[in-house]
Amino acid sequence: MRFLELLAPAKNLSVGIAAIDCGADAVYIAGPSFGARKDAGNSVGDIARLCAYAHRYGARIFAAVNTLVYEDELVQVRELALALQDAGVDALIVQDMALAAFAGQDGDAALHIPLHASTQCAIRDADKALRLARAGFSRLILERQLSLGEIRRIREATAGTGVELEFFVHGALCVCYSGQCYLSEALCGRSANRGACVQACRSRYTLYDGQDNVLLKDKALLSLKDLNLLTRIGELAGTGITSFKIEGRLKNESYVRNVVTAYSQALDEYIGAHPGAFRRASFGKAESPFVPRLDKTFNRGYTQLYLDGVKGTDWASMDAPKGMGESVGTIAAFGRNYIEVRTSTALFAPGDGLSFVTREGDIEGFRADTILSQGPEGRGEGAGIVRIGCHPPGGLYKGARLFRNLDVAFEKQLSAAPSRRFLRVEIRFDAERSDDTWHISARAVSEDGRQVTLEEFVPAPVASNQDRMQALLRDQLAKSAGHYQCRYVPVAAQGALPLLSVATINDIRRRLCEKLDAVPCRCHPLHHAQAVRSMQPEEPSSYKSNVSNSVAAVFCGMDAPAAFELNHQPDVELMRSRYCIRHELGLCPYRQRQAARDRTSFDRSAISASAAQAAPLFLENNGRRFRLDFDCPRCEMTLKAES
Repeated sequence: MRFLELLAPAKNLSVGIAAIDCGADAVYIAGPSFGARKDAGNSVGDIARLCAYAHRYGARIFAAVNTLVYEDELVQVRELALALQDAGVDALIVQDMALAAFAGQDGDAALHIPLHASTQCAIRDADKALRLARAGFSRLILERQLSLGEIRRIREATAGTGVELEFFVHGALCVCYSGQCYLSEALCGRSANRGACVQACRSRYTLYDGQDNVLLKDKALLSLKDLNLLTRIGELAGTGITSFKIEGRLKNESYVRNVVTAYSQALDEYIGAHPGAFRRASFGKAESPFVPRLDKTFNRGYTQLYLDGVKGTDWASMDAPKGMGESVGTIAAFGRNYIEVRTSTALFAPGDGLSFVTREGDIEGFRADTILSQGPEGRGEGAGIVRIGCHPPGGLYKGARLFRNLDVAFEKQLSAAPSRRFLRVEIRFDAERSDDTWHISARAVSEDGRQVTLEEFVPAPVASNQDRMQALLRDQLAKSAGHYQCRYVPVAAQGALPLLSVATINDIRRRLCEKLDAVPCRCHPLHHAQAVRSMQPEEPSSYKSNVSNSVAAVFCGMDAPAAFELNHQPDVELMRSRYCIRHELGLCPYRQRQAARDRTSFDRSAISASAAQAAPLFLENNGRRFRLDFDCPRCEMTLKAES
């Protein structure tokens, strides 16, 4: 039997608790520094509180310490890692190999918890995966731009090591291979590998050919849609994936609640369809008061990227790098203080956030102030034309496609009643009479295998109505208590029962659950590698090894640190990706592809195919130019600063 884990993001303590309540088996969160999201830091105290909460359910907390570490920060990062270990975190997510070196040392100050190799380690082939597994990592977080076949080959190559595999299933996508994007650092000295990325891939660029002809103007040409693999959970499990990861350590609580609930339910459904093959990696059942809808929370449109091993032509979100929301209709008419929307599905509410793309390609947003008229239920063919009171932006036009990026009614559902998570507990009750005193014995068994008993002597008469007393025990012992959902299990061949009050029975249930709380939840095993703690040198070693301190250099068998952040080498790749602008535009000279779908406002027919197919092409933004080359044998695109 294999344990499957749903891993959720948390930018802070409250979001982490919400993720656990919604069904996450594990949560990843950053401490006060060295996390790859600079604006998502947390105190060690808050992380300790989150650990205590998660461990109630056998859920895990992973701390992200996954930036590069400079020489003068080695003492600080080691102290942080030890503090997180003492706080109760179950594993550290790391990129810098200095952390792995620290874990291989002896003494009281050594790290002794599992290390997970961050996706920033650029794990996209079996050779790199095997090197990290042999170096002592317990889990590998794989590159997002992999196919099922490539994941399977990595699993086969590392099978003998016992290392776990983790894969992103939802959320924002970097256009570059993880951990090897140097564009932000090259532009303004803010390194993605240091948690300070300026997200230059979401900026707008103009595309030129080699003769300086403009092919496309002012488009987010490097911005990818968001990943959504909700329907592919089973196939990923079949390749050997253990942990299904949701991106979003900067996302708010409503986003995390909605997405975690959706994936938790999908994982439960898959496991239920394969009895005996899989189990969830934590305990407890999440009860959700809402139906999750992935189209209702922030997204840039969805893609399954390269999972099927096929290069698609609909990976980019060129017009909506910030996210548009769900499509809700088209503009039928508008005036100074209203719009009319032609829709067949949407139910609008005051406060809804609306957006559209202008004819010039800009995203404009506005808010619905009042709903002047809509169908009786706002749905189906009867919805027809909906009239909304608002102040339309200047760029609005008849026929514009309207999107909703804030659904007030859905947000109210999310916040009206929080999800709750309960551990199942069976309670057995028995009583033996001696004169007018009863020896009461109650035993509680939690779903994770903890057992506690409560025994005491109670003076009470025999219940005159035994059936009613049995029913009272069944009803009162089958209620919830804290985070436990209890179920009464009658004892076989039970004798007479004493007359007990409702308060007495409830007190028995409460005290049993308190005794369970005093016993740690039995966690499923988390793989902890028997560390080799050495790294076979990468050949050839280069700035892409991301080695930024002497400890990591020794661990990796390098002579000295060589990270790009320490030395901005000229004429090197700042980005390499499976995403290809020529391919996205349907202009790949080596493959027959259907024309790109009409997903943006540009006129593809206006692009000269011969010009676009000629290499190289160039991107320009605010006077900065970058050269695009096309490694066609590998079907990859590279970006360099123009020399």
